[in-house]
Amino acid sequence: MYSLSSRLWIVWILVSVLALACQPQNSNRIPLTVNAEENGAPITLGVPFPEGVLQNPEQVKVVDSQGNEIPSQITEVSTWEPADKSIKWVWVFFFADAGENYFIEYGTNVRRAPHQGHSIVTINNQRPYGGIEVNTGTLRFTLDKRNTGGFLDAVQVNSAGDGFREEHVIATGVKDRGSFMDMLDDRGIDPSKTIVHQTFIEKGSGPMHTIIRIEGEYQYTRSDNPSSPFVTRIHAFAGKSYVRVYHTITYTGVPDKSRPLNGEHPAVATGLGPMVDEEARLLEAGMTQANDRIHSIGMNLNYQLGDNRSFSTGYFNGAWYNPGTEQVHTTSLAVSAKTSVLQSGPEPTRIPPIQTSTPDERMGGFFAQVQVGEAKNLEVERASGWVDVNDGQRGVTVGIRNFIEEFPKEIEVDPATGVVTAYLWSPKAGPMSFQRMDQRRDGDMVGNFATGMTKTSELLYHFYDQIPDESARKLALNIALNPPNAHVAPSWYASSGAFGNFAPANDRFATYERGLSYKFDWMLFNQQWEPWFGMFYYGDLMTNYYRDNWNMWGVNEPAQDFMWWMQYMRTGDRKYYLQAQNMSRYSMDVGNIHWPVKPTFRGDTNLTIDWFEHEALPESSPYVGMGRRHGNQPWVSVLTAHVWTPGWVASYYLDGYHRGLDIAKLTADHYLRRVWGEHDFRGRRLY
Repeated sequence: MYSLSSRLWIVWILVSVLALACQPQNSNRIPLTVNAEENGAPITLGVPFPEGVLQNPEQVKVVDSQGNEIPSQITEVSTWEPADKSIKWVWVFFFADAGENYFIEYGTNVRRAPHQGHSIVTINNQRPYGGIEVNTGTLRFTLDKRNTGGFLDAVQVNSAGDGFREEHVIATGVKDRGSFMDMLDDRGIDPSKTIVHQTFIEKGSGPMHTIIRIEGEYQYTRSDNPSSPFVTRIHAFAGKSYVRVYHTITYTGVPDKSRPLNGEHPAVATGLGPMVDEEARLLEAGMTQANDRIHSIGMNLNYQLGDNRSFSTGYFNGAWYNPGTEQVHTTSLAVSAKTSVLQSGPEPTRIPPIQTSTPDERMGGFFAQVQVGEAKNLEVERASGWVDVNDGQRGVTVGIRNFIEEFPKEIEVDPATGVVTAYLWSPKAGPMSFQRMDQRRDGDMVGNFATGMTKTSELLYHFYDQIPDESARKLALNIALNPPNAHVAPSWYASSGAFGNFAPANDRFATYERGLSYKFDWMLFNQQWEPWFGMFYYGDLMTNYYRDNWNMWGVNEPAQDFMWWMQYMRTGDRKYYLQAQNMSRYSMDVGNIHWPVKPTFRGDTNLTIDWFEHEALPESSPYVGMGRRHGNQPWVSVLTAHVWTPGWVASYYLDGYHRGLDIAKLTADHYLRRVWGEHDFRGRRLY
């Protein structure tokens, strides 16, 4: 029998345990869901926290549905300052190895475990003779600023993860042509030469995921073709042998053959001075005649493979809008015959009047073809958007996202040179021109503001030293073509206060929710029915339907992309996320004027002369950062009011998309830089 003292001791222990269990544990859980989940896929999402709740990013971790910690990388993005020093936003990165459902745990007693396994090592030499090196454990790539093509100069892959030697080289760069944008005018093609100025390690980089930004320009042989800036961001992942690439080009040409403007348009004048005679512009026939056109845009790599090489690509036998199940076409690579897959369609420049679907029947004209030399081995309506070339053991897979939606695209392999070219604008589709459709007014002015527009394309490169199994191949391809995304519970976005007060979707106001869903889904339906495709159009929506015809591109008025981001936060629905992402990226690039802009002086080369050279450069154009307005063509009219920053900032915070912050700053700088006289910002044109 227990003594009285023993029984009292047991009771004391039980009371103590119960008391401890009833105390607040200073940790909380946020439900997290991965959409379109692929086992092992890299996931990045932004998570907000209410004011005063989180003080340290180390107090955040990811766990699976059983409570087991998932290795993660947490980046503090912003705080609630000046109101409070607590954290407002973090970026959460992890590999989705445990299905669809996870939790984010946070609190004062939460400590994230140190990262185990492969860690990314990055070396960045900012000197003019320097460059960058990234080692993921299984992949190593370098870029040399002095002797470079502006992309990857040397790529090594070793799945064993025990170091890199010369035999592990699988691809090398193409000097001066790692990336390119070739121009075309009446005198012919003017090929570009790539110059790299800076390489940076972006915010959000760490041991599991790192982002490299390369800034440079394309230089041309003809003096009338000004240099064109570009930005390439490369995302690398710990232990993985693939990279995700975002490549941004800038069109700096003269779009048409009209007389140079003398003065400013009254609707966007930055001061009192010479004004454009809009009536005289109505007589300018040269406005409808193309001048500087884009001949081709692309990325080059020289693969280092054996002789027994094969070419594979995916395609669909169904219609472009109802493709069916993916098929794979494989052919051997002959010694000299270039082999490629091309995706194109009706009127790639999409200059009105364009062919569209009728209310009863979808349009035709889309086509994809596999071509070997001059012979067409395959012709269908829709290609998948990837090419794999291997020698039976080692290989390279290249994928381009939105292959048909942002047509024309092409991936070409040249066995004679060993070069794989990912054409973001294929020369086989003809040049991209930016002349006006006619001389009529469009948005209160008769102009052409195509000069200075940009466009960002997304690619994936997968390098391997042993043929991947079907699951590994599918994972790599889906990261390029259909990347998973993740969101926390809609109630968390709403209660965090990061976007003010809003209600998550619920059944309490069912009629209201149906009305919202119907409107969003109706626009998605029309986007795919018409379809609103094309490299410089996809992501935007037309806003005027009259006499059975759509007209007038919205160009994001008024902050349409933020409406999609808000609906995504309210519902967690992936289709809203994808459209928010596409519309934000479109409006950042095509919906703004980005050039000519004075480069930013950073002082990181430590050369005194840099400061004086920077000060001697001409100031930026007063129109840089100004938004384009709705119209039948996206580049024919601008307006000071068309700078819809909320969606771009949401893209940065929610999606970890760095360009969102870049363009929001570009617009903010425009408003700070301009001179509007003594009046303030209350007028319609100045909101």
